[in-house]
Amino acid sequence: MLKQRILTAIILAPAALAAILFLPIEGFKIAVAGVICLGAYEWANMSGITARIFKGWFTLFIALLCTILILTVDAEQIWQQGELHWLFAFCLWLAALWWSASLLMIVAYPKYSDFWKDSIAIRATFGVLTLIPTWVAVVSLRTSLYEVDPNYGASLLFYVLGIVWAADIGAFFVGVKFGKHKLRPNVSPGKSIEGLVGGIAASFAIIAFAAMHYQFDASRIGIHVAIGMITVAVSALGDLNESMVKRCAGIKDSGKLLPGHGGVMDRIDSLTAAFPIFAFCYMLWMA
Repeated sequence: MLKQRILTAIILAPAALAAILFLPIEGFKIAVAGVICLGAYEWANMSGITARIFKGWFTLFIALLCTILILTVDAEQIWQQGELHWLFAFCLWLAALWWSASLLMIVAYPKYSDFWKDSIAIRATFGVLTLIPTWVAVVSLRTSLYEVDPNYGASLLFYVLGIVWAADIGAFFVGVKFGKHKLRPNVSPGKSIEGLVGGIAASFAIIAFAAMHYQFDASRIGIHVAIGMITVAVSALGDLNESMVKRCAGIKDSGKLLPGHGGVMDRIDSLTAAFPIFAFCYMLWMA
């Protein structure tokens, strides 16, 4: 299993790096939409949709929404004088509301969950609220200040990836060694409070360095650190949210596409929360 995970990571990491750095913006938008569509097929299964044809229809619906966004808003229109296009901004506001609601659902689970856990339509809607803002967030960050520095947006994406991956690694090792108090045992028995704290601590060095490197105004370094910490904390929410939906569906992994890793959603679950919330904060306080 470990060998499979390493081999899969060796293949995927350079592919992701190349896509972020070298794809033209329109090609990048399509590539990210492709990943989102793979996640959509798996989310359909997590929603309780078992027939392959209906999984395909849900995936096509997500693809249609991405296509509408691609065709409606050109790359040059995404940011205008530091302001995000209203359609993209709306999606990020929607994401902020959705992840706030998701937090309440996770804290309350399994109480007050009868209205959604047995409803395929509602769980599928959760997928739309999770996947589409992720596409919007990634594209928004990649295109930020593109006309000034084509690689600036790439650095934002690498920053989010770096702090989330550091948090995942820190949470794993601290959780294994010291984890005694379960974070949300009804949702994900393997997660611990100690692991969450360890993950945030592991990512703090990256957050602090980035805040000092990118922010020349010392009075605003604290805001950058706070946004980084919020992003890391919310990434755990993305993981718990997917675990909650999978638990309702009675499945362990979202899919089998990635040997040793499970499905696409199992790899990007943390990022589906981290990217939209970071992009939301960036839109409000950092752009």
